[in-house]
Amino acid sequence: MIQITLGRRRSIDPCEDAFGRSQIGWTEGLSDQQLHDIARGTWAMPGERVERERFAVVSGDRIIRLAMEIDRVIDTPDGRRAFEGRILGPGNPVHDHYVGKPAPNGAQQNPITYFKSPLDNRKCNCGCGKPIERGDFLPGHDQRAIHERIARVGTVMDFITWFDQTWKPD
Repeated sequence: MIQITLGRRRSIDPCEDAFGRSQIGWTEGLSDQQLHDIARGTWAMPGERVERERFAVVSGDRIIRLAMEIDRVIDTPDGRRAFEGRILGPGNPVHDHYVGKPAPNGAQQNPITYFKSPLDNRKCNCGCGKPIERGDFLPGHDQRAIHERIARVGTVMDFITWFDQTWKPD
């Protein structure tokens, strides 16, 4: 899971910000939407690890103030990256486990840090029911899922014929 640690609020020039924001950072009284818009980016996030994470929590003054589900990570015009996703509210396990509580990584100088969360685990999408931490499948289970579905139709040729007759491009 990602922890986004926000520093103190400061004004910025909206003309120089990739999202046209006039402020960044944490201050008391921000709405969830304002906090989301500030926390989503832009950040220096090299590598692929960030793209494998499903959730982020936002820390302000060492307390988690917001939880987000990450749909994708996008490149921004300033050469950095940003999160696209949605705000998680009460009743969502990530929100309920973290929001209003001390930040798992404490106060960090680096605004983007990672931590292991029991809420990161989910089940393999092949249907085996085994837990996974990252990705959609355990190694090799994507092929298992494909071949099990082919077998439901018949042979590989039967599957290709069925697919070509069924699938309609947009």
